[in-house]
Parts: sequence; structure tokens; C-alpha cells
Amino acid sequence: MTSLLQKPKGTHGKVHDITPEKAGWGYVGFGLYRLAPGEKAAEPTGDREVILVLVEGKATIEAGGLAFGEIGERLSVIERKPPHCVYVPAGADWSATATTACTLAVCTAPGKAGREAQVIGPAGIDLITRGKGTNTRYIHPIAMEERDVADSLLVTEVFTPQGSWSSYPPHRHDEDDFPRITYLEESYYHRLNPAQGFGFQRVFTDDGSLDETMAVADGDVVLVPRGHHPCGTPYGYEMYYLNVMAGPLRKWRFQNHPDHDWIMQRDAG
Repeated sequence: MTSLLQKPKGTHGKVHDITPEKAGWGYVGFGLYRLAPGEKAAEPTGDREVILVLVEGKATIEAGGLAFGEIGERLSVIERKPPHCVYVPAGADWSATATTACTLAVCTAPGKAGREAQVIGPAGIDLITRGKGTNTRYIHPIAMEERDVADSLLVTEVFTPQGSWSSYPPHRHDEDDFPRITYLEESYYHRLNPAQGFGFQRVFTDDGSLDETMAVADGDVVLVPRGHHPCGTPYGYEMYYLNVMAGPLRKWRFQNHPDHDWIMQRDAG
């Protein structure tokens, strides 16, 4: 089985290049570029759609034959400003030229030709608070199902305060049985503030056939092929992560772990 914990390959250029073939699954792809001013990244989409997320920095972006000029605002993820993002349909090309130091995420999934390339953020992306107490987190729903901006991709980013839990209570979305639950593969791109920090993520199934707990560092990616996948960060360190999900249906329906669902029920009154 492919390692669920993916370390960046260096500190410059394309430091993550996760394809469905490399991950051993069928839908989600994730790439990450770290560029210096003036450097360029460019790729064709083929039969996959793409959402480009400017995690940090600014770049001029062209996609699908359209020039969007310079986009980007936040220079660090800890600013919690909504991200600048561009949707690129299947069958198109895209390119990005960094105008500042730039971290560019490339989120991919199967797509169909016919959609237009377009800027999909920051307009339309609000910061949402979810959870209570040390389960509080702050979410930018970049491309969840309520936004009809993609064929397959579901993309969101989450800010977890120090000493708190996220993707919790443990939940899974690994069966194709809508509306009860949907099958969605998922990747987590983690950042820590301060950067020397660490967090933890556990990926486990009800039957115990998969049970891995990983210490994640700044810049790591965790793959979630199935099972529950909570994560947490210790006192002193904030956690950011960018989620990419995709499956046969662009719906997010999950089931909480039966041992821990009481927490959600209690918080809901």
C-alpha cells in the first residue's frame, strides 16, 4: 500500500506530485509548487479538471485560453484571508507565473469538457466557524457541493487553533450509498504555525484493517483512501490544511464513528 504520509520532495519547484496511480486510488490528484518571483508552472489538464489554489503569494494565471492577470492576496496562510482560486476544465491548459514567492496547490479529479475556466475565489468564499470548545475550527469552503463550480472536485481549507481537534468526531466517507454516505477519496495538505511545529492524524477503519497514526510536519500531505481521519495540533501550534475530495458523486455525506457520535449529538442538544 502507498504510504499515507507523503513528505515534500525538496523546498522548491514541484514538491508534491500525487496522482491517482501513485496513490493507488481512482479520483483525487494533488500537486504543489513552491515558486520564486518570475518562475513559471504550466500543465495540461487532459481528462481531469483542476482547481488552482494560491495558498500563499501572488501569480499571473492563464487558463483555458483566458488571461486572469495577477491574482492572490495573502502572503501567509495564517492570515486566514479567503484564497484566490481558478477553475480549469478538462481539455484545457493552464500556466502560472509567480510575481512574489508563491505556493500554488493543484487540485485535480476526473472532469468533462464544456465548463469555462474562471476565477472562483476569493469572492463567494466566507470564513465559517464549526464545532465547539477545543473542537472549534474555521473553514473556507472553496468548492463544496453548494457551489456549482466543478464536475467532481470538492475543495476546502481549514484552520485549527492551537491545542484543538479537527475532522472530529471521527467520520468516514468510504461507501457509495447516497444519500446515507458517499465514497470520497481525500488528501490533506498540512501547514503548521510556527512552522517547526507538528500535529497528528489518525486514519482507521471500523474493523481495524487500516489503523495508522502519523506525526505531520509543515508541508506534509496525508492520504485518506478510506476510514475515519481525525487530526489534532498541540498547544502552541496552529494547524492549516487544504482538503481535496472526489469520488463517483460530487456530494459529501459521511458517517460518524459509532463510538464517538454521542459527542456530535450532545453538542447539537
